[in-house]
Amino acid sequence: MSAIIDLSRLSSRATTRRGALGLFGGAMLLGAHGSALAAPGSDKDEDVLNEAAVLRDPDIPVAGNAKGDITIVEYFDYQCPYCRKLAPELRAAVKDDGKVRLVLKDWPILGPVSVYASRLAMATKFQGKFVEAHDALIGLDVKLTESGARERLAKAGIDVDRAIADLQTNQDAIAATLKRTDEQATAFGFKGTPAFIIGKFRVPGPLTKEQFGQAIADARKANAKKK
Repeated sequence: MSAIIDLSRLSSRATTRRGALGLFGGAMLLGAHGSALAAPGSDKDEDVLNEAAVLRDPDIPVAGNAKGDITIVEYFDYQCPYCRKLAPELRAAVKDDGKVRLVLKDWPILGPVSVYASRLAMATKFQGKFVEAHDALIGLDVKLTESGARERLAKAGIDVDRAIADLQTNQDAIAATLKRTDEQATAFGFKGTPAFIIGKFRVPGPLTKEQFGQAIADARKANAKKK
């Protein structure tokens, strides 16, 4: 299990993309116009890690409290066993807190089946079922297959035929969203799933419910100090 990393402590001595990312909104990591979350580096990094793109991508529905004061962004893969294992812990932490925005970003890095499941799940947003689709697929306790993904979505009350049609109609937009997510995760230096942004903190690895709660509390304290 990876420790929570507050990279604000490293900002004065680490300026590379992979070494200095972590603190959102900190002066050392803002772009020239105060709009980017990236550390000093290439213009591409600043574009990729723009705050709106990371925290408020309009193409990704928000779970939890859409008006919450802390945002958790999860980069996940439906085949990742750690993502599956911690899903109930994350859901419980978000529910118990009540003031957390949860942004679920598909990062399908474990093969073609992961890509298929991600694309299909993302297509369910057009029928207002993305969160339900995510919960259904991340809750799998068997090997993920294309047919298995469709069956699980159907059991969750999702119109799979419509999702397939919506995927076909919106395939370019869905591909663009997945590309943005991949670019962000790469820019943050994440090596695999699950990976998180929790408030101001970069968290590369799984947490327990209690650790999520502590990270949320720490994020609030960091926000309070900033004000």
